[in-house]
Amino acid sequence: MGCLGNLIWIICGGLLSALSWVAAGCLWCITIIGIPVGIQCFKLASLSLCPFGKDVHYGGGTGSFLLNIIWFIVSGWALAAEHLIFGVLLCISIIGIPFGLQHLKLAKLALMPFGTQIY
Repeated sequence: MGCLGNLIWIICGGLLSALSWVAAGCLWCITIIGIPVGIQCFKLASLSLCPFGKDVHYGGGTGSFLLNIIWFIVSGWALAAEHLIFGVLLCISIIGIPFGLQHLKLAKLALMPFGTQIY
């Protein structure tokens, strides 16, 4: 069921959101200091392509908190807004609710990507 969900997910905004994560990763990788952030964006792009069957656990320490603040100011709010818009639009119909919930999960992850573990 997760495989079918992931295939339909790509049509319901998954491909566009993954491309947004890749674009953010490429922009972060322009500077040497931003390369670790860019690598994290590429990891989250792969999660954005196949979110069904994966669970996100939030944690981290002071370093993750400070990096999340910088991330939010620079590019986190835009990615979170994109996922929030997709999530609200998909939750309008009963069929789109599971896909909308995945977008809302990714919106929260877009706000705080550092210090999280994906299982």
